[in-house]
Amino acid sequence: MSEVAWTRAEFEDRLRAKERFYHIHHPFHVLMNTGKLDREAIQGWVANRFYYQVSIPVKDAAVLANCPDRAVRREWIKRIIDHDGSDGDEGGIEAWSQLGEAVGLARPELWSLARVLPGVRFSVDAYVNFARQASWQEAACSSLTELFAPTLHQQRLDGWPKHYPWIEPQGYAYFRKRLSEARRDVEHGLAITLDHFRTRDEQERALGILQFKLDVLWTLLDCMWLAYVDHRPPYYNVEP
Repeated sequence: MSEVAWTRAEFEDRLRAKERFYHIHHPFHVLMNTGKLDREAIQGWVANRFYYQVSIPVKDAAVLANCPDRAVRREWIKRIIDHDGSDGDEGGIEAWSQLGEAVGLARPELWSLARVLPGVRFSVDAYVNFARQASWQEAACSSLTELFAPTLHQQRLDGWPKHYPWIEPQGYAYFRKRLSEARRDVEHGLAITLDHFRTRDEQERALGILQFKLDVLWTLLDCMWLAYVDHRPPYYNVEP
């Protein structure tokens, strides 16, 4: 016999409790947000995270492709526009390109994806493939790491100008932009999740999906820690 489903409030509490696994707590982010990373590590993070940024609208397009609900599509498409941009607003990908320039990465170098570590690429691709293969409700649930994102964006806005004065100020536009966008996205994604996952088994499944996304984000930083903190990038021990 299946266990009794949690109430809507209990289920939401359990989703929010996943914050303890959010990558804000990863040692790489702890170093970053306390001013203890060098220029190479900051540039490496920006370059690798760019692959995630350009993949997000592809992931969101997969959600749209799998969703038969017109009302949901009309709301979800805002996420693609937020990243890809529109007339009068170049969007989050362009804002991240400006962050790249602000930390000293030439735009062609950033867009070439040449600096993307294999483990980062594999992890991001796994997330996009999940969104393609899962139901649209499951893919929406995986987006709920946005529950925890505004705190991280605010940490960067508060701390980076002090810790990394060499970063040009125009680079912070992305973080300011996402403060409001993430909160809006959370309201929609959370409502979908709470409405769809109703039985205890379904709720447990939702928690597992959110953990999968948390695993993706944590793994990105594992790869960057090896490359930029331990200075052991892929094939570091192989002769050129």
